[in-house]
Amino acid sequence: MSIDLIVKNNLCTGCGVCISEDQSRQAKMVWNKEGFLIPLLGENSTQEEMIKVCPFAIQQKNEDELGDIFLKQSDAQYYDRIGYYHGLYAGFSNQFRKTSSSGGIATYIFKTLLEKKIVDYLFIVKEINGVYAYQFFSDIEEITKISKTRYTPVTLENLFNEISKIEGKVAISGVACFVKAIRLKQLSDPALKEKIAFIVGIICGGLKSRYYTDYLAQEAGCRNGYSHAQYRVKNEESYALDYNFSCIEKTSKRIHMVDMQSLGDMWGTGLFKSNACDFCDDVLTELADISLGDAWIHPYDKSGLGNSIVITRTKIAENLIQNGLNQNFLTLDKVTVEKILLSQNGSFNHRHKGLLYRTIQASKRGTKIPEKRQRYLNKQNIFFNLVQNSRLKTRQNSLDSWLETKDSLKFKIKMKPHLANLKFFTLWNHRIMKLKKIILSKKDA
Repeated sequence: MSIDLIVKNNLCTGCGVCISEDQSRQAKMVWNKEGFLIPLLGENSTQEEMIKVCPFAIQQKNEDELGDIFLKQSDAQYYDRIGYYHGLYAGFSNQFRKTSSSGGIATYIFKTLLEKKIVDYLFIVKEINGVYAYQFFSDIEEITKISKTRYTPVTLENLFNEISKIEGKVAISGVACFVKAIRLKQLSDPALKEKIAFIVGIICGGLKSRYYTDYLAQEAGCRNGYSHAQYRVKNEESYALDYNFSCIEKTSKRIHMVDMQSLGDMWGTGLFKSNACDFCDDVLTELADISLGDAWIHPYDKSGLGNSIVITRTKIAENLIQNGLNQNFLTLDKVTVEKILLSQNGSFNHRHKGLLYRTIQASKRGTKIPEKRQRYLNKQNIFFNLVQNSRLKTRQNSLDSWLETKDSLKFKIKMKPHLANLKFFTLWNHRIMKLKKIILSKKDA
């Protein structure tokens, strides 16, 4: 598989790590028509080198193999759907919770890494002039400026071009595919294992097109240009899922806001999602030093201020968490494997249970896809597969409909029948699963 084939098969998530392997220096990241970042190759781009760091290439090591290389330690525990870990927690940062999208743990980790000189720089997504992009950062005094969730495409394109120019070590944050690409880069260049000293994995429900933000902005009332998008404006008096999107209208400079719950399910439906995400089986960023995500489990989901789940995967990450607890910087409970899995139950159901159906459908279309871990390729009932089929159509139709309309009101009209079908099949699948549980419980009795 080549980079050109990755792009043609719609399997690129825009990590941009491949750009650093192009010896011709001709490749660059550009926007495609669906609002995602992809590599544009030059005539002399060295694809045979570039493909070595692509997280979706068929010939790559999988997450199990890379986990054994980077994270396997004598005192580490292992669970097949979680990966290697030292500790499992849920809770928040006492200092950064209010200024963060979730529990503020990532901001605490970044601040502590800089303070303790574990790293000298962070390479994280930061806002500049109302636009988000990966940038180097080292100012501890302004740490709260990086503590927000961004659901818009970004790329690591410049990381490896710039990292050689700086003195010291770097910490990076990223979603699962980005983290895997970094590990593959470290595998091909061992010096980067020391240079990139810490990776924060952000648990991801699927990468969104940049048109997702355009849609939210229009729904908020910004129909003539906007900036400073904020995706998770909390309601402290409510519960975790009750949050708003806000943006600033460019002409009037007014802040516009929309209640996200009023827009319906933007994640389970697959709206504006990257196709490649349907072929990722790493739910919990298994290759990071620490994995962080929203604690969508009782009782943590009852707080509008937000809580995080925390999976420490290396000794250094576990020590950072323990130091935070000992100094009362963090409020965390130890949780079980079952709680961690339940916190991302929707993602597990889609990514793992639906994986076999999606791979079969891709094969029927003649689409090349990466080899997936066999334990996740399991047959499901017909109603579950109908849900997957409907979700695939909804995902693609959302992008096609937006390109056709570029208007949130017209978009909702065009998407209504697709969403209705998805809702219908999802309802019947839930009924079938509930019936199965009742039958099984009676047999056990």
